[in-house]
Amino acid sequence: MPNTATRSNHREQEILKELRLAGGSCRVGYLAERLGVSDETVRRNIKALQEKSQVRKVHGGVLLAEDLTLTEQPFQARMDENAEAKRQIAGKLAQIIEDGDSLFLDIGSTSAYAARALNNHRNLYVVTNSLTVASTLAARNGNRVFFAGGELRGHDGGAFGQDAIGFIRRFNVQYAVFSSGAINCEVGVMLHDINEADLLAQAMPRAQTRILLADSSKFGIRAPIAINDAASIDILITETTPPDAVIDMLGENETSLVIAGHEKEH
Repeated sequence: MPNTATRSNHREQEILKELRLAGGSCRVGYLAERLGVSDETVRRNIKALQEKSQVRKVHGGVLLAEDLTLTEQPFQARMDENAEAKRQIAGKLAQIIEDGDSLFLDIGSTSAYAARALNNHRNLYVVTNSLTVASTLAARNGNRVFFAGGELRGHDGGAFGQDAIGFIRRFNVQYAVFSSGAINCEVGVMLHDINEADLLAQAMPRAQTRILLADSSKFGIRAPIAINDAASIDILITETTPPDAVIDMLGENETSLVIAGHEKEH
C-alpha cells in the first residue's frame, strides 16, 4: 500500500494537472469534486504546493505559479479564433448600444471586437478593465473612458486586484457587456479565471442590462468558475442557434436570445 507521503505527492500532481486543465486557476471546491476528496484535504495539499512555490493561494481559490501557468490561449490567439462569429456578435451589440450610452466592457476577446464595432458611436461613457477596449474607444467621438486601476496582466492587458474591484464599485451604467469561457446547461455561464469572476461579480449588479457575448464554441463545455448570478443575465448574443438544452436554460432564467444576422429575438 502507498504510504501517506506517496499519496500526498500523487494528489499534489493531480491538483497541478487539474489547475492546468482549468486554465491556471480554480476554486478549492472544484478541485475537491474533481479529485473525490474533501475541501480540507485539498487545502493541505495546496499549502504544501505553495511552500514549494508551485501555486499561490487567493481568496476562495488557487492559482498556478506564474512560471507554470497554462492559462487560456494568448489574447491574440483568442482574437483570431472564430473571428467572423465574434465580428457578427459585436455588430449586433453595436445595433443595441446608442450614442451617449454608458457601459462596462470586460477583457474578453469578443468584447475587444465589440469595442471595434462601437468605433463610430459618439459620446459613449465606457468603464473597462481592458487596455485593448480603453485604447480602442478613448480620445474619439467625444467618448469618456474610465480605466480600472490595479495590476495590469501581461498576457491580456487586463487590470485586476482590489484596486480594480473598488474602482468598478463606483459606477452605475446602462449595460454590462461581458464574455464567458463556457456555457453549460447544467451549471450555467462559466469563466476560466477567478479574478475575472470576482470583478464581474461587482460589475453585473451595477448595470441596468447585462449582455453576454458568446460564440457557439462556448456551448456545451465547462470552465472551472461559475457565475453565481447567471440568472440575472438579460441578453445572450451569439451567432447561431444554441443547443436545445441551452435554449431551455435561457428560458428558465428569462434571458433573451439574440442571434446575430437574425431579425427576431427568441
